[in-house]
Amino acid sequence: MPLDKPKAHFALAALPYAENALEPAISAKTVSLHHGKHHKAYIDKLNELVAGTPYEGMPLEEIVKRSATSEKDKAIFNNAGQAWNHEFYWNCMASRGEQPGGRIKHAIEASFGGLEEFKAAFAKAAIAQFGSGWAWLVKGKNGKLKIATTANADTPLARGEVPLLAADLWEHAYYLDYQNRRPDHLKAWLDKLANWSFAEKNCG
Repeated sequence: MPLDKPKAHFALAALPYAENALEPAISAKTVSLHHGKHHKAYIDKLNELVAGTPYEGMPLEEIVKRSATSEKDKAIFNNAGQAWNHEFYWNCMASRGEQPGGRIKHAIEASFGGLEEFKAAFAKAAIAQFGSGWAWLVKGKNGKLKIATTANADTPLARGEVPLLAADLWEHAYYLDYQNRRPDHLKAWLDKLANWSFAEKNCG
């Protein structure tokens, strides 16, 4: 009789919109591959890695924070970080572009001078990020907004900062639509997809 497989703790959450909702900025084909293959692979691997460890049964956010400083748990951190980053990322986009309002609008103006200044600074940092990673709008420990980039699976969550928005800089997030034109992808993302309502909610 075959041994029972460990029960999966984490499951791939449904997208908050249809796969074609982000077109033409991001195609349905890209979203389908990104969500259904890449994101799912991180979750499946994480379930495999945490089975029978002290991490089993922990919330995803807690796994990210606890494994971040453990060299022996690097594989767990990488997959937990990517699982968390992706779940956050899908919510950072809306099917219709919007302008920031309310508290997030004032915070953007206070921190960067205005929306266009923020977009320019965010794009510059994201384009400069070497290789795979993420670009973030975060609220730092001092309560001020700043732009950050992280490599691979790293996340501001591991450093006690509050992510507000994230753009995925791994090539699987845009290569089918933009090939190596990361700047074009970022312009479309910032102009047409950024979910400022979600950012404001995260800002608190």
